[in-house]
Amino acid sequence: MWSELKKAIAQINIPADWLGIRVVKETSFTCHVRDGIPQTNGKSSTMGFMLEVMINGCIGYAATNSLAIQDLEAAAQKAYRQALAASEWWIHPFGVENERPKVVGQYISPFLKPFDALSPGEINDLLVRVCHTLRVSDQIVQTLANLTTTERETWFVSSNGSEVYQKFMFFGTHYGATAQDGAVVQQRTNNGLQANCYQGGLELFQQPDLWVRVQQIGEQAVELLTAEECPTTCTSLVLAPDQMMLQIHESIGHPLEIDRILGDERNYAGGSFVNQRDFGTLAYGSPQMNITFDPTVLGEFASYGFDDTGAVATREYLIKEGVLQRGLGSLESQARAGVPGVACARACSWNRPAIDRMANLNLEPGEGSFEEVIAGIEHGVYMESNRSWSIDDRRYKFQFGCEYAKLIENGKLTKTLRNPNYRATTPEFWHSLVKVGNSSTWEMYGTPLCGKGEPNQTIWVGHGSPICVFANVEVFGGG
Repeated sequence: MWSELKKAIAQINIPADWLGIRVVKETSFTCHVRDGIPQTNGKSSTMGFMLEVMINGCIGYAATNSLAIQDLEAAAQKAYRQALAASEWWIHPFGVENERPKVVGQYISPFLKPFDALSPGEINDLLVRVCHTLRVSDQIVQTLANLTTTERETWFVSSNGSEVYQKFMFFGTHYGATAQDGAVVQQRTNNGLQANCYQGGLELFQQPDLWVRVQQIGEQAVELLTAEECPTTCTSLVLAPDQMMLQIHESIGHPLEIDRILGDERNYAGGSFVNQRDFGTLAYGSPQMNITFDPTVLGEFASYGFDDTGAVATREYLIKEGVLQRGLGSLESQARAGVPGVACARACSWNRPAIDRMANLNLEPGEGSFEEVIAGIEHGVYMESNRSWSIDDRRYKFQFGCEYAKLIENGKLTKTLRNPNYRATTPEFWHSLVKVGNSSTWEMYGTPLCGKGEPNQTIWVGHGSPICVFANVEVFGGG
């Protein structure tokens, strides 16, 4: 691949200031079983080339699925004409040195077992067994189990000497059971919708606690049928890491995307309650709040060495001791907004330009084990696993629902509660963060379902967090 790409960079004849080619080759496998009956068992592949051209401070894009030099040349000419035409109305001129610096390197996902360590038939048989194990009683009316693997290779070359190769191994599973008793229907899943997504191989599938966990999911679905409704009150809210994933994603990740702050996404994904003047000064939350952008975490779903423009990925604090430090913005967005950002220009495939995206956003650990954190709470509600979410387009006011909850009384988990929900505004909520668990309570999850951009791009993100306690939060049942 390298020789063809270097040859193309040398042969494409356009009077541009800079030319880059990003190649994506991807193979995905999906196996989906419902009620023990196979629904999907297939493999898909895609490969193509995105050409970027910079001229007069503007960048144009065009893609092709052909490696033939004449097709790459045609795509480059199209990108060049777009950039040249747009350069008469640029809102900020970009430069090669700052926005497309030379970079050389590689990144490869860690893994122990390759994706072909099990045949599709063996994977299918294990998912059928998962469905059977989930069905712990006749009250289970539906079971689901799926597994997805994606092997993705990317190459990035440019006219100023960049050469970056990255190989990603994406793995994800989802198990769920629905229980029914008359008009009461409850669902329990493995940490929420498609939350168990990581980088690695098939060693992530048959974990030692797999069958114990699968049976627990089925038992908790049945348990919820006779559980009390979550009370309506203001109380201490304790969130498990699998719900903190959504909380971080929606109320920190999206509002800190600099392209949203600049208004680029207002027509589709929305804007942000954060503005450019807030960086370095805004008290986003309590001093317990330390949020990092960290694509360097081993095995986390959105780890990488370089973003899709070649910017080197590094661990950075977005929020430190509650104060906003920097945003989720690419080199272009940082230049436009005049605020510090991170290496987060990412594209979902070869036929989309890179835009500002989350990667791994993590809440750093504090102090206290699970038992120690709970022990200090006289009355509260502990919630696990996202069930529903609603948040406005500025990411300010939200209402989230969870699958499973426990009442906290005198420092102990007591009754199981069903239909738990909570609501707040983003600043109010994060200022109410009073305790963050230690590293023994820290868990990481991921999702392949973050959507944004026109045309839409659905991309993968990772979020890690300890158990967290929020004071005086409005909780309620129903839904």
